[in-house]
Amino acid sequence: MTSTRPYLIRAIYEWIEDNGMTPYILVNTELPGVEVPKQHVRENRIVLNINPAAVRDLRLGNDWIEFNARFGGVARTVQIPIPAVLAIYAHENGQGMAFGEEKSDDDGESSAPPNAPQPDQPPAKPTRKKPTLKIVK
Repeated sequence: MTSTRPYLIRAIYEWIEDNGMTPYILVNTELPGVEVPKQHVRENRIVLNINPAAVRDLRLGNDWIEFNARFGGVARTVQIPIPAVLAIYAHENGQGMAFGEEKSDDDGESSAPPNAPQPDQPPAKPTRKKPTLKIVK
């Protein structure tokens, strides 16, 4: 099954634009295929303004986000594989969506669900605690 991430990115992008705000994306620059200006990368992350006023030829595809932009007056082509996008949000208020790390399907399709234990491995323990409510007086 295809990833929902590119569809959600496009939907959140459109929602941000419809509300007259500026869409920003947070990108993990460690993943292969990420082509961004390295001088702007901090701690293997970069935040990019993808507002139509800031970029040209923006393409929000199912596999890649691509656009042309100027960085320090120098025109650059930026290419970002969809799994490298960690979040898309409105610059003005921070509203948007963050994504978890996406697993690659390069090894072939598996018929088991993603959280199913592998035959040679013990079952994975849940990493999240159940939410609790507190009465505050």
